[in-house]
Amino acid sequence: MHTKSRRSKTIAVGITAALGLGLLTGCASSAGPGKPDREITVWSQENLPDRVAVTQKIIKGFEKRTGIKVHLVGVDEGQMPQLIMSAAASGSLPDVIGAAPMGQVWQMYSNGLLNTDIPQQIIAELGRTTFNANALRLTSDGGTPLGVPSDAWLQLLVYRKDQFATKHLRAPDTYSAALDAAKALTAKGRYGMSAATDPGDAFTSQSFESVALADDCQLVDDHHQVALSSPECETAFKTYDALARAYGAPGTQTVDSTRATYFAGQSSMIIWSSFLLDELAGLRKDALPSCPQCKDDPHYLSRSSGITTAMQGPDATDPAQFGEITSWVTTKTAESAASRQFIEYMMGTGYESWFGMAPEGKIPVRTGTTAQPGRYLEAWRHSEIGVDTKKPFDQVYPPALLNKLAAGVSNMRRWGITQGEGALVGATNGELPVPKAIGAMTSGQTPPSEAAREADDEVSALQKSLK
Repeated sequence: MHTKSRRSKTIAVGITAALGLGLLTGCASSAGPGKPDREITVWSQENLPDRVAVTQKIIKGFEKRTGIKVHLVGVDEGQMPQLIMSAAASGSLPDVIGAAPMGQVWQMYSNGLLNTDIPQQIIAELGRTTFNANALRLTSDGGTPLGVPSDAWLQLLVYRKDQFATKHLRAPDTYSAALDAAKALTAKGRYGMSAATDPGDAFTSQSFESVALADDCQLVDDHHQVALSSPECETAFKTYDALARAYGAPGTQTVDSTRATYFAGQSSMIIWSSFLLDELAGLRKDALPSCPQCKDDPHYLSRSSGITTAMQGPDATDPAQFGEITSWVTTKTAESAASRQFIEYMMGTGYESWFGMAPEGKIPVRTGTTAQPGRYLEAWRHSEIGVDTKKPFDQVYPPALLNKLAAGVSNMRRWGITQGEGALVGATNGELPVPKAIGAMTSGQTPPSEAAREADDEVSALQKSLK
């Protein structure tokens, strides 16, 4: 959001440092790998103050063990592409970048800014079989790992199972079930669905892609032609229009307004990322559920909500799951030995603390070690979620949901990545052609079929510009 829903409204920590001294400290020249001065600069997109503090604590342990000095700079995800290109032009790239989403990694790779030998060595050293196979596939160009996949978040469809039961409705795991429920539960002052329509936010694109993949609507076809005007995609646009406009609250719906509407008990379904889960359980004071029943029972909404991880449309043969995998990447000028040691530490000794800073949105994609294959997934289940109040994940949500989240990494699909169009995915995250089409459609300016064609034309133009 931005690859994480919560990130859309975060404050960049250390942007000034990144543009100034942070870029000049511990970085190598642009000619090749940096000289081994045992000092590296790490940019992290986990830039919320509490997460920066956790990362700093992990880094202190690494510095003490290795004697390598690490300069940490928290950078807002939305600013990262511009900062990377500026740093590349000035010969001041960081050594390592953390929490990098797939589209962004592909953009850096396509621009020749990554060292892919280091992640290959790290994955081999840690044990390829200790990583989720789908995570490795989605973060590689064929047999070349672009980075070291670290953790994942999933897009979810959360729904009021109490209201569904009252109306004898099926769980919304198909287009027809979701549409039937949205229609049945939309009444005066109440809405069937909360779904993003903001034309200026990647969250809208992520929300739509999660619905589109369910009908096998793809960004590009097997011949690398943009496919957003395909029959499958037209069905996806039509379905999203019905859910978000016909059965949703009026006006532009954002990452914050969708959550607020569902939390207030004014909508029966919401499309949001797994970062919603701690807030849904009333563990974050600035985003507490406010439904009428929640005043006396802060956990009412989490107990009364069901969660669909994968949906299926009429043109698809299987359900689909959307999500994001973030990775540790090394730049072409990275100090090789120190950067490798650092990432290995973050994926080993420091790993449980890293994904433990927000386990609801940092599902480990390294499941364990060679000696203890399930170690990290087990630790993740017991990790504490929440901001102002913290509770073990497995004490807040049932094992069945945690199993669904863990399995979601294996079932995850993404537009363009496996077709080798990752750079195009990264470009669309910057230009936002799909959110613009969604915004025009859900505001009533264009019908779904025209929105699909407009998105197709815009993405096609972007694809040509990349060649």
